[in-house]
Amino acid sequence: MSVPGALMQVFGALSPPVEPRVFDAAKKPLETILKMVVLADDQGRQQVVFPAAHLLDIDRLNKLQARELRALPRSDVQQLLTRFQMLQLPAVPSLTGLPTILDSDIDLGGNDLLIESGYPDQWLSISVKDFLRLAPDARSFQVSVPLSRVEVNDSEPDRDQEQFEEALRRFTKLRIKQRLEDTLELPPLPETAQKIIHLRVNPNAGVGDLADIVESDPSLAAQVVSWASSSFYAAPGRVRSVNDAIVRVLGFDLVMNLAMGLALGRTLKQPQDAPEGLMDYWPQAIWMAQSAGILTGLMPRDRRPAFGLSYLAGLLHNFGYLVLAHVFPPYFSLICRYVEANQHIDTKYVEHFLLGITREQIGSQLMDVWAMPEEVVVALRHQKNPAYEGPHAVYAKILLLARQLLTDRGVALGPRQAVDDTLMASLGLDEAKVAEAFDELVGNSADISTMAGMMAG
Repeated sequence: MSVPGALMQVFGALSPPVEPRVFDAAKKPLETILKMVVLADDQGRQQVVFPAAHLLDIDRLNKLQARELRALPRSDVQQLLTRFQMLQLPAVPSLTGLPTILDSDIDLGGNDLLIESGYPDQWLSISVKDFLRLAPDARSFQVSVPLSRVEVNDSEPDRDQEQFEEALRRFTKLRIKQRLEDTLELPPLPETAQKIIHLRVNPNAGVGDLADIVESDPSLAAQVVSWASSSFYAAPGRVRSVNDAIVRVLGFDLVMNLAMGLALGRTLKQPQDAPEGLMDYWPQAIWMAQSAGILTGLMPRDRRPAFGLSYLAGLLHNFGYLVLAHVFPPYFSLICRYVEANQHIDTKYVEHFLLGITREQIGSQLMDVWAMPEEVVVALRHQKNPAYEGPHAVYAKILLLARQLLTDRGVALGPRQAVDDTLMASLGLDEAKVAEAFDELVGNSADISTMAGMMAG
């Protein structure tokens, strides 16, 4: 195992030289690792080192220094990585030479500290004494919060309404007594979505009924036809109508759920602000929908859930993100800045820390209010809860595994997550077949982008 040359130069320049111990630890717990984030404002750049099991409180950091720091743009970070010939920026302050803040929660009373080497899944262990020699002029502030203190509600959906109202009270200072849809002042469930829900429970519904609903909305009809005509499906001949798209290319279930996802996605505007480095709403939606469909199709027939509902859950998995931007507009920008500065942890910690509720809770609550299928409500609520084993758990597990498989292959949905073999086995999936299918999916990323563009159209 080798250490990047730029790091060896930094270590060798000290007297006496630093001699780190190198080892592989792909699943090393966050509690033992230090992270370094580079930030910038109009006064210049600054870097912060803090425990990886913590959330960087960027608002507190800025108030302590009277600054307006935010995470360095991804393109600038990539320039640093290219310059140092690394894939990750290790917590070695003297590597960049930038002014440094050391979080006061770093345990400097022990013997050794663990940092990333600059290469994935490879770590360096150095003594506290040597680490401090690598940060000679660093200042120390309390600028992070342990994730253990951010008590995200993963397992008690009965408390979601209470937490939602508490979050609203926190920021509006008003007691909220109206029903959820009144509180949010959200538009009602779109007429097209209402018709599709009614169609879903009609045992006698056919292609003509669905085509009539889609064609009643010209914009929706154009998008469905464009979708069926995309290179992703390689349909023989020209797709001339919605009926053609349903019968020859996409199928009844897929068109029904595409139409539902499009109708709901258009009820709320896409936010102008967004966390830099993460995908926009529609690309995320398509990646997860396609992934959920693939996993469902690979499951044993006797354990396979409804393909359409899996696909719809993937398409709507991030709907709570749109609701966050709609409900908390003054704070959404702050959420984005925290997410940018804390890309090593899931967004649920940032959202709970700032609002007391997560996008998963919000999205599932709204789906429930809109009388969406219970399978979708459960999938959205528990998509990040590996312990959930209640009704319709299979849909939540499919979303959880899909996220793991995508982030493990570098798709920017959030921090990289190791693939849980136990989770895969619980769904009856063959690891080799899943890997092959997802490698092919990621290899077709250009097609995914095209499809997302059609949805956003």
